[in-house]
Amino acid sequence: MDDPSASAGFPARPTLPKGPEGGVLRTARLELRPARADDVDVYTRLWTDPDVRRFLGGPVGSHRLRLRQERFDSRPHVFSVTTGERDEVIGTVSVDVSERRAGSWEVAYSFLPEHWGHGYGREAVGALVRWVLEAAPERDASLIAVTQEANARSRQMLEAVGMRLQDRFVEFGAPQVLYVIEHGDRPPPAWSGEG
Repeated sequence: MDDPSASAGFPARPTLPKGPEGGVLRTARLELRPARADDVDVYTRLWTDPDVRRFLGGPVGSHRLRLRQERFDSRPHVFSVTTGERDEVIGTVSVDVSERRAGSWEVAYSFLPEHWGHGYGREAVGALVRWVLEAAPERDASLIAVTQEANARSRQMLEAVGMRLQDRFVEFGAPQVLYVIEHGDRPPPAWSGEG
């Protein structure tokens, strides 16, 4: 069925790809599985840790935190990033319809600080990008990501997964950058665990 907003003169919302087979994306070292209620402690840390939230507006306040804790595991396409066999949650990646750029997806991610610098972000976000570009209908396979201009690590990771800088703007009182990758772009191959 067509999106009624498109016939009213608004751009059609992109079609959500079905979840990966079995609900899980696997990489050389990681599993990206649907978030579940017993992950709440790790997600709470991700939302309240000052280092994780440094470029995200600071720790989430108590009222918003409670709402997030109640709802995070019911959202589609929110993945807990785990270290495979041990099922230790080290971060999260998600994709949702973008409110910033009509007809696109927006990828979001965060990882616990003790797991920074090991390539996990590149591996997990790269897997999510490849899955969306392969699973979404061609007309809907466009992904964006936004980070603060000052967040050099995040910017390097987005470039490493094949996204390119497209726009700069100020939001929430800080310079931001928008990265994009579209159907037909060639994301790098899956991370092999080397290099």
